[in-house]
Amino acid sequence: MTTRERQTVLVVDDAPANIDLLVSSLKDEYHVKAATRGEKALQIIRSERPPDMILLDVMMPGMDGYEVCRQLKADFTTRHIPIIFITAKIGIEDEIHGFNLGAVDYITKPISPPIVQARVRAQLALFDQNQVLDRRVKEQTAQLQIIRRLGRAAEYKDNETGLHVIRMSHYSEILGLAVGMNEQEASLLLNAAPMHDIGKIGIPDCVLQKPGKLDADEWSLMQTHCQVGADIIGEANGSDLLEMAQIVALTHHEKWDGSGYPCGLKGEAIPRIGRIVAVADVFDALTSVRPYKDAWSIEQAIDFLKQGAGNHFDPHLIPLFLDALPEVLAFKEQYAETRYCFASKP
Repeated sequence: MTTRERQTVLVVDDAPANIDLLVSSLKDEYHVKAATRGEKALQIIRSERPPDMILLDVMMPGMDGYEVCRQLKADFTTRHIPIIFITAKIGIEDEIHGFNLGAVDYITKPISPPIVQARVRAQLALFDQNQVLDRRVKEQTAQLQIIRRLGRAAEYKDNETGLHVIRMSHYSEILGLAVGMNEQEASLLLNAAPMHDIGKIGIPDCVLQKPGKLDADEWSLMQTHCQVGADIIGEANGSDLLEMAQIVALTHHEKWDGSGYPCGLKGEAIPRIGRIVAVADVFDALTSVRPYKDAWSIEQAIDFLKQGAGNHFDPHLIPLFLDALPEVLAFKEQYAETRYCFASKP
């Protein structure tokens, strides 16, 4: 491994003997820099590429290690650098003070090279892991923003408000938890469900917004929105969220008895997340006003779900959905159309 590829550790100690020992302990694995004063350490950190870690003596003339740490943690450009204090002063109050300032660990004097190597290696590995997790969170957040904006585009294309996708997404999460999904999986479904009808972007307005019943050709065209939606979402490229969103878009109109579309899947061949979203989507559609119908009562919608169990819907999901109905209706009330005022769509 070349010096350029190595992580950099800055050693700060006013005793040359300690610096020599620390440098010799770390030089085989890391690029090591050194400073004998706190002021010099700050100068190095602020004038060059910041180190990946700092080993910082507490007791130094002039600016002590605590003040160096405080200044670094107060600066958004350096606050991320992990700091390990090296000191002979190791009372409980001293430890607490150092951790409160932002240090990640303490190494006590006299210095033991194996301990130094182990602590540095562990803290750098943890720091790298946290960076990976942060990147994943940022990627997931970016994906969520894309999904929400695409969902918003579909809403403007259709005659629905955004409250439909909010409601049915929460219903989907509730039902997902009821079938045994963990909180992370159910949260993923909550965020994937808004993409269920994204394919309607590809359906002509004259079909999508027709107030009356669709004829055979129009209905055939309408059914293509599932495949169009899956195509819009595209390859998941390792993203669980996009993979789930694509499955939901493609399969939420499949029916338990095989009479659904676009693939005519039957029973367990339909991904369960598609079956879950089908129940949530239909329930909200039935109990909402649409251009071609008035809102059904809750009782009418429940009867429809019961009658559809085993043909339209997975028969195992309907009792679970009905058991969770109080929670479902709480979200329905929270995001009721009458509670919001909407501007006319362009």
